[in-house]
This record gives sequence, structure tokens and C-alpha cells, in this order.
Amino acid sequence: MKADTSAPTHLALLCPTAWNDYELLDSGDGQKLERYGPYSFARPEPQATWAPALEDKHWQAAHAVFQPTQEESGGRWQFRRAVEPSWVMQYRDLKFRAQTTAGRHLGVFPEQAVHWDWTRQIIESAHRQVNVLNLFGYTGLASLAAARAGASLTHVDASKKSVAWARENQALSSLQASPMRWIVDDALKFVQREARRGSLYDGLILDPPKFGRGPKGEVWEFFKLLPELLGACSAIFSSQPLFVVITAYAIRASALSLYYSLGQLTAKSGGSLEAGELALQEKSAGRLLSTAIFARWQAN
Repeated sequence: MKADTSAPTHLALLCPTAWNDYELLDSGDGQKLERYGPYSFARPEPQATWAPALEDKHWQAAHAVFQPTQEESGGRWQFRRAVEPSWVMQYRDLKFRAQTTAGRHLGVFPEQAVHWDWTRQIIESAHRQVNVLNLFGYTGLASLAAARAGASLTHVDASKKSVAWARENQALSSLQASPMRWIVDDALKFVQREARRGSLYDGLILDPPKFGRGPKGEVWEFFKLLPELLGACSAIFSSQPLFVVITAYAIRASALSLYYSLGQLTAKSGGSLEAGELALQEKSAGRLLSTAIFARWQAN
């Protein structure tokens, strides 16, 4: 049975609903106001083309504001109130460290919680040993969710700092005994080596950036290399694959691009394929703020 890779009848809009330590407080005028644990932050958000719902005093009360520069990810934090160098947050039974970074991020992308819950449900329902590969794994929340469900996990990221952060999160979530490999490497090169070694995975998680560099200066360009990476992934797909999920940020592409790319990878595996947008819902006015596009496949 082949997967149906014809045009999707609809694009899904997924929004997490189980957060306690995170809130999108408001958005508008190209910014978003968020709460990460005990602190609130204002950050740039080009998708927020509408007017804020909250009065300016709420925005002025933010602990810190990220001031961008002309460079794509450049800028600095302007602190209005004291913020700890790092603090612990929680999602369901996972704990992790958050902090402000030079790249405007805080160590977690809250909208991806919908994928964490989805992969956990699939892994737990498999009732067998499941091997999962997380490429571009960042600080490891997707890895920890899969490990909590019982998977054997391989986490790959080009940043030594991000991998060290992910291992800290592993300890905070009391998952030290879980079978997890932490690898600093270029994603494409790692997959190609795994294919030569005959390694196979039942689940794939990919969160590729628009542009990046590997630990040895390897250049990653989304549109140029994603097809090659997915082609390489076909060689490490097990004979009984369970799922694949791809998330992409800040690129000039649609969810349909991911849908058809993933459809080629899973064409011979049957199952169901969906694509759409990840979003966060405001506390202020209930509007949905689109943050990323995704595509994901699940076996029957």
C-alpha cells in the first residue's frame, strides 16, 4: 500500500493546549509578549501584523525586550527587571532549563509541544522497541519526550553548546537511565554514515534551520540540502517505520513544500500524511499566531 501523496484536502492548524509554564500573552505591531515561567519577554514577530489587544502598560512590564539589528538573527536583550541567568520550566513530566540567548531564543519552542505529544502517543502505542533519530535536535525537548515514551534515542546537533544544554535537560527530567546518544555532528554527514553502518530508525524528527553550519564548517542551506537529506534518510528507514515529522521556521516555503517532500520519503510505507502550520493562541484576544510550518507522517 502506498501513501496518498495527492493534494491534501486541507492543511492542519495545530496549537498546544497543555502548557502551564508558558503563555502567549499578547501579540501585535510585529512583536509578541510571552511568559516563560516567572518572566515575561517581548520579542520580534513579523507574523503579528495586527494591533496588540493589551494596553501598553502590559508590554512595558516585560522583564526584557529583544532589540533586533539589521542582521537576520542579530540583536541584544534590554533588561527592564532582574532575570536569573537560567531557570527551570516544565511541560507535563519533562523539565528543562530556559535562558535568554544572543539569538533571541530562550531554549524552547513551545508550539512544538504538539509534536512531542504526538510522537509519545505513537511510541507508547507501538508496544515494541522503537529507535528514534532527532536531527537538528537543539536543546533536546523532542528527544526527551520520545525517551520518556520508551524510545531509544539518537540526538544530533551541530552545536556543542546545544547538545550540552540538552544533556542538562535530560538530567533535570530524570532520564539519565534512558538509552540516549548525544552527538555533535553535521546532520547530513551523520545520516550518510549511519546508512553505511546499516543503522535503522523507526522514527525521524527533523527541525532544519534556514541556514546553519556544521561543527567543521559544513554549510547547511534548507532548499539546497533538504532533498538530499531526505534522500539519505530513506536508507536508514526501518522496515516497520512509525513516524516522521519535519518542522521549519523562517523560510520562504509553504507547508505544501514539506508535504510533497515527505511524501516522497514515505511513498512506499503506506500510512497517513498531513501538513500545515504550528500556532500559539493568545491569552489576550484568543488570536492564533502562526509560528512554523510542518509535515508529518504516521504508519497505519
